[in-house]
Amino acid sequence: MRIVDPHIHMTSRTTDDYERMHAAGVRVVVEPSFWLGQPRTSVGTFCDYFDSILGWEPFRAQQFGIAHFATIGLNPKEANDPRCREVLTELPRYLEKDRVVAVGELGYDSMTREEDEVFAHQLALAVEHGLPALVHTPHRDKLAGTRRTLDVVRESGLAPGRVLVDHLNEVTVGEVAGSGCWMGFSIYPDTKMDPHRMVAVLREYGLERMVVNSAADWGRSDPLLTLRTAEAMLEGGFTEDDVDRVLWRNPVEFYGQSERLDLDGVLEAGEPVAATSGATFEGNSVLRGSRDA
Repeated sequence: MRIVDPHIHMTSRTTDDYERMHAAGVRVVVEPSFWLGQPRTSVGTFCDYFDSILGWEPFRAQQFGIAHFATIGLNPKEANDPRCREVLTELPRYLEKDRVVAVGELGYDSMTREEDEVFAHQLALAVEHGLPALVHTPHRDKLAGTRRTLDVVRESGLAPGRVLVDHLNEVTVGEVAGSGCWMGFSIYPDTKMDPHRMVAVLREYGLERMVVNSAADWGRSDPLLTLRTAEAMLEGGFTEDDVDRVLWRNPVEFYGQSERLDLDGVLEAGEPVAATSGATFEGNSVLRGSRDA
């Protein structure tokens, strides 16, 4: 089994987690920039953090046979802090980095006017830099927040197929299913989805544009919940190809739209690779496409 965890905060995890993840079949992770648990008070702290998840963290992941990529953005919680607004002027230079495969996490926390402005600004950056966008839906008033998210996406000019709306559940998935956006689900204890609920959603809505992640971070979370979801899918009657689509091909297709998803050498000898839009395949490798193509 091969797995992409398309939303996991490895800067919060230990090297033991990397070892366990590789043993479970995880070969690729995407780390979105996010709130670290306490307020950051200057732009420099953001830059240090971005440098870390684009430099140190890929090196750390590589030691365990895992390819590490990132999404960069000003998260919605800190969008409300005026001390953080200057980060928006720093983002363009980071969005040109090779390992940045989307803008994010962006979106809503409390659905304030400040969040509206920062969300729209970063979607415009995604258009300007030719990148997909990873969108965080709020923990409170989630249905209203999801509807408002889709309105802002429609106004942005960014094609819905280049937007992944994350942290969905049974209440919000129907709103996104007909929008053309990708649907993301975090399998996260207590506060989000669990593997068996996820299987029920897949049975009702199908596999197209479905992406499953662990969102593991500094909270009570588990980086192996992608594997547990795969196991629940098989137990629920889905095929191995269905599992591969949800846990590998779908996230590769979405992030492959950045034309920076370089997975050369990630898969072990004999592991198959299926062609996916946005990436170029050669043998058992996924080669980064030219952004000038």
